[in-house]
Amino acid sequence: MNFTLEERLNQILPRITSKDFLDSKGLGNEIGFWIFDYPPEREMDVRGFLSGTVLPALGKQVPPIKADSVDLLKLVTDLLEERNLLDKAMEMQKNKGDDSALSALRSVLKEDKIAQKIAALHDIANLDLLILSGVGAVYPMLRTHTLLSALHPIMGNTPLLMFFPGRYDGHSLRLFNTLAEDHYYRAFRLVPETV
Repeated sequence: MNFTLEERLNQILPRITSKDFLDSKGLGNEIGFWIFDYPPEREMDVRGFLSGTVLPALGKQVPPIKADSVDLLKLVTDLLEERNLLDKAMEMQKNKGDDSALSALRSVLKEDKIAQKIAALHDIANLDLLILSGVGAVYPMLRTHTLLSALHPIMGNTPLLMFFPGRYDGHSLRLFNTLAEDHYYRAFRLVPETV
């Protein structure tokens, strides 16, 4: 039986509010990294469900689930603004093209630095869950598999859920269902498409 996206979305809350999920039970000593993959063309539906249903519901649980959400595009934009680089980057992109702008920003937007920024902005040790979104919007500035690897030592026992516009088969990430696969084996698929 194949699940529709709506049916898969409706399975998110029961899963992420379960004690086993929050305690990372049943993972065989693996880290609690989870991916909810979805068709890229449904980005707005998933974004609306996350902000309108998932995030408000977490605080209403008894006891409340302490969760923070990181929109990677907002994080990157804020970081560039803090360093007075946003306008310069846009001007460079306009005048010299994407490759030049990306090359100039690479040292600022290294995934390990982004992971450290996430740790500085969020009290991860006191969270029950960290949610990442905006993955597609920051491509090719950030690479998902590299960011997840950089977050491994930072997350400790706190589960991480990443919303991914593309395909994750448990072995590789395929952003937008078209880009070359990035192999990543240390996350679990939150809700499968079939039973």
